[in-house]
Amino acid sequence: MRLSFVVPAYNEETYLPACLESILAQTQGMGDQVEIIVVNNASSDRTREVALGYPGVRVVDEPRKGLTFARQAGFAVSTGDLIANVDSDSRLTPGWVERVLTTFAEEPKLVSLSGPFIYYDLTPVQLVSVQVFYAAAFMVYALNRYVLRAGSMVQGGNFVLRREALEEIGGFNLAISFYGEDTDIARRLNRVGQVKFTFDLKMFSSARRLKKEGMLTIAGRYTINYLWTTFRKRPFTEDYIDIREQVVAAQVEQLES
Repeated sequence: MRLSFVVPAYNEETYLPACLESILAQTQGMGDQVEIIVVNNASSDRTREVALGYPGVRVVDEPRKGLTFARQAGFAVSTGDLIANVDSDSRLTPGWVERVLTTFAEEPKLVSLSGPFIYYDLTPVQLVSVQVFYAAAFMVYALNRYVLRAGSMVQGGNFVLRREALEEIGGFNLAISFYGEDTDIARRLNRVGQVKFTFDLKMFSSARRLKKEGMLTIAGRYTINYLWTTFRKRPFTEDYIDIREQVVAAQVEQLES
């Protein structure tokens, strides 16, 4: 199976290198069985130049700013049987690629595979709080998938889709800009095959959004949007804070002061 990585990137010149290096480290020797696509999503920094500095990485420009626009643009040019959606501030955990390929090979009815984040920049106490949240989320996922059969769950930034299934549901929902995009994919894919969330497929990621907005705020926001998107087919929260713009603004303010 050919594996396509799609990495949306908006002003990610700082985080993108570690992401790409983690992918390249696990795909050495795979040749044309893997491709890496970075979607330069209206960046104003050196994101595009940074991506092009890595051998074999293809850059696609998507001028419409938004996560689903970026994911769809990457999917449109990809050629793999499996589409791995990885955020630009994330890094693959050891054995991630092998686990993905093995799982899909062993489970032909599987259309999506996902797992949780391990936040590499949180304190031990904060990590425990995240684990509690994931435990609760997994129980809701199990109830939703196996009892109510209304949908499933994927973690945005750490999910792999089977191409034919994504084509069957018409790709990503461009009407959703941020919150609920992963729940929407899980809900629609659940109609055509098995959508699996497992703690065996972990991904390292930055907790910068959790730190900026607060862990309780984010937990509540993701919970309400998961339920709203699952049962009402649209997110409760349509607006979101772009933490990259806030970081850039803070840096400019520091330079001017």
